[in-house]
Amino acid sequence: MAFIAKINGIRKCNFVGHRKRVMENYKVFDCSNVLIGSYFNSDFGCAHENKEHTLIYLLSGELEITERGRKTVLHPGDCAFMRRDNRLWLQKKPEKDRPYHSVVLKFSRSFLREFYQKLNREQIPFNSQREKDSLRLLPKNRADIRSLFESVIPYFEMGEQPTDEVLKLKMIEGVYVLLNTDPALYASLFDFVEPWKIDILDYLNENYMLNLSMVEIAGYTERSLSTFKRDFAKISELTPQKWIFRRRLEAARDMISKGEKSVTEICYDVGFKNLSHFSRLYKEFFGISPSTLV
Repeated sequence: MAFIAKINGIRKCNFVGHRKRVMENYKVFDCSNVLIGSYFNSDFGCAHENKEHTLIYLLSGELEITERGRKTVLHPGDCAFMRRDNRLWLQKKPEKDRPYHSVVLKFSRSFLREFYQKLNREQIPFNSQREKDSLRLLPKNRADIRSLFESVIPYFEMGEQPTDEVLKLKMIEGVYVLLNTDPALYASLFDFVEPWKIDILDYLNENYMLNLSMVEIAGYTERSLSTFKRDFAKISELTPQKWIFRRRLEAARDMISKGEKSVTEICYDVGFKNLSHFSRLYKEFFGISPSTLV
């Protein structure tokens, strides 16, 4: 069911003081797996739990996406592919005289499986490997990308519900946009070997700086907490929490050696909440206080 309305709540919004203003200035058009949003006035940031493969196209404003400590900035006309089962930070920034305005396509597993079953198998590059990066910026100034996303804008502007047949055609068009970008994306889009369960170490190496509970991490890797702990024990002698601490400390050591930031900045950048806790663990692990290296 499509609607144009002010959002009644912002999920996982970390700017609590901003929430009322955000709700008043965010307009969304949601129809199945096609989402169009406009945000006015000041910047808005939120954690995005990406459970499905997603294409996002920016019409106006600026979108800053942070994943694994790496920032990618989208400008009007840019399109990005966000791989499923990842947690990203999105910072949406309106322009001075124009709102933040984006179009999003989400590809469900059932839709992709149906699409895959109709593919000509001779066209599938079976030697391609699944994308490891959570985010990929697509080439700019492509007619197929612009045509796909701008064709849904009239529905938003006129408040009309597109038919299910039209929506499905847009989703199919979106998949072909990706496959025409890079044949390697076949492996990511049509990965059905395990039903949306992702590699634990791949996930942790991409997200160890985030402050997530074990329950959240287990959920993001599509496991129960008990299954997550059991699977993790097969790949490491450490507990998940100790593995994360070690990974953060190793990253901190590398950052300290570069001398570009203070110990305090590095402490928070790698995911620790408390400087004294970070310093104590660092000394226990490396035998030296981090402050002596700066």
